[in-house]
Amino acid sequence: MYKLDIGVIVSLESLLKDGTEELEALGLDTCQVNAWDTDILTEENASVLKRILGDKIKVSSLWVGWPGPKAWDFIDGPATLGLVPVEFRYVRMEALKKGARFAKMLDVTDITTHVGFLPENPSTTEYRETVVAIKDVAFYCKSLGLFFNFETGQETPVTLVRTIEDIGLDNLGINLDPANLLLYGKGNPVDAVDIYKDRIRGVHVKDGGYPTDGRHLGKETPVGEGLVDFPRLLDRLISYQYKGALIIEREISGPEQKEDIRKAKSILLDILQKY
Repeated sequence: MYKLDIGVIVSLESLLKDGTEELEALGLDTCQVNAWDTDILTEENASVLKRILGDKIKVSSLWVGWPGPKAWDFIDGPATLGLVPVEFRYVRMEALKKGARFAKMLDVTDITTHVGFLPENPSTTEYRETVVAIKDVAFYCKSLGLFFNFETGQETPVTLVRTIEDIGLDNLGINLDPANLLLYGKGNPVDAVDIYKDRIRGVHVKDGGYPTDGRHLGKETPVGEGLVDFPRLLDRLISYQYKGALIIEREISGPEQKEDIRKAKSILLDILQKY
């Protein structure tokens, strides 16, 4: 069987409050830690979290959020998400750098985030200024020995690769979220792997479908019930010798979420068993 770590997204708040019981109950020993509240990215909490995780739980990356408004749609999203909006850019750059310092305290090698709706036209001032902002944060990560990973979704695969090329640093990676490519109508996730190639350092195992109107994202579904072809996706990833984690993401809460995570884990193991 092709061996890949299987894990799940867990919020920093829940780990600090409840420890690793839920992870262990799900039979998982890997996670991506999600940290939207940068006020809790303190040295004290880093020490506490290291004790909680110990040697039993691996952290694939720290997903770092940023302050300010967030509209996950096609109307207000371009003006509110990531490092693209000028109004919020500086404070968000500082938040990401704070996240990088926290990751360094945890001995985590990668931080991940959404940078926003990257402009398609590379000749615009908006694109060039966004590239400069991302490069500043990524260079700071490089100074700490960290990778800076772009979570996919709000841009086409070609736009993301061009942005990475224009930034020109060797510590840039991609967190492939196959469902996001569908939800935002940006591309087929299996084909996208051939564009991203070995830049992929993380994968979200999430499913969903294309948008059905021009204002709202497509709908997320349990793994196996959407349009992501996971057998083909994993085959394509394996063809590029992908060695990162498979991080299950289900954007609901409660018992149904846990059951969907268990089902997703089973689907992944069945696919990997064939290699």
